[in-house]
Amino acid sequence: MRVLTPWDIELVALGAATGSNCIPCIEHHIGAAREAGLPDELIHAAIDIAEKVRQMAGQKLSDAALRSLEAAARPAQDCGCASIGMGAAARTCC
Repeated sequence: MRVLTPWDIELVALGAATGSNCIPCIEHHIGAAREAGLPDELIHAAIDIAEKVRQMAGQKLSDAALRSLEAAARPAQDCGCASIGMGAAARTCC
């Protein structure tokens, strides 16, 4: 099994810190990455990639929220549970 190098660990940590919007974590891991010997251009590249992933995830979340809002504006559709004799259970399953 391959063990992660200090460079690998700090690049992953920078991505996670950026993705989670944790400023103290980003600040810490930039320093730790430099201590591990990572050049600033690799640190910058890692932050750029993480930011692009974070932005895409944010856009997908916004898109899903807007779809949910639009769906909530339409009358709810019956799932069919009531027609098979589920009675009160039909109101809680869907």
